[in-house]
Amino acid sequence: MRIVLTALVISALLASAAAAQPSAPVVTKTDVIYGRVEGAALLANIAYPDGPAMKPAIISVHGGRWRAGNRADASSIKVTQWAEFGFFAMSIDYRLVGGSPAPAPYVDMLTAIRWVHAHADEYRIDPERVYLIGQSAGGQMVSLFATAGEAGFPRAGGWEKARTDVRAVISVAATYELTTLSWGNLWTPVAGNVDDARRHASPINHVSAATKPLLVIHSDDDKSVPVEQANDMAAKLKAAGVQTRYVHFTDRGHMGITDDVIKEARAFIAEVEQKK
Repeated sequence: MRIVLTALVISALLASAAAAQPSAPVVTKTDVIYGRVEGAALLANIAYPDGPAMKPAIISVHGGRWRAGNRADASSIKVTQWAEFGFFAMSIDYRLVGGSPAPAPYVDMLTAIRWVHAHADEYRIDPERVYLIGQSAGGQMVSLFATAGEAGFPRAGGWEKARTDVRAVISVAATYELTTLSWGNLWTPVAGNVDDARRHASPINHVSAATKPLLVIHSDDDKSVPVEQANDMAAKLKAAGVQTRYVHFTDRGHMGITDDVIKEARAFIAEVEQKK
């Protein structure tokens, strides 16, 4: 059982869903190049309602322990579906750690955020309404952005002078503490102290009052990331006074971007947009 939404949140979700419906045909594009790094192109799928109205954007970051997964698997949003909700939707691939060690995946995600801001006028994106959603390793990355921003990592891949602002973040089945996780050892930079690098890449270590609004979604029976990580993260967010909500399931395993996740994500976005 998940936490039951209050009547206020349900009302907000319904109002947001009604208001966000596109008034123009949806355009979907695959293999869009959002950056170039180390001689290779970084690819994304995008979709958007093709009309003059300003629209929010959502960027999806897939899971796969930073070493697998892709922009079209079950850990990613379906961009056409989100465009039908009224969003500019983008689902990205990023360099995997088998070929490009950490923090390459994170650096690429930052490039995608800059790409969205750099193309805001072209696609009629509201730059104040950019959202991130990530699952598992992707959830770690979007949560790290919510808590630490660019986290001191270099800008690479293009659009170096563009903004990297987001309004809020949705984190699904994510790790928040790499040093205590069995697969956290995959985050291994080629230089520097590895333990320090993993601590720095752990979102829970950067929570503060400045953290972006953050939705945490997790299940008790997650075999990949222990639910205690989500419990600890949710408690720390609450203690810091961050706008947050913890959607806690008991029997959904290592969740992907399911219908329930989509419903909760849209409700949280509605909450954020109601709060000035």
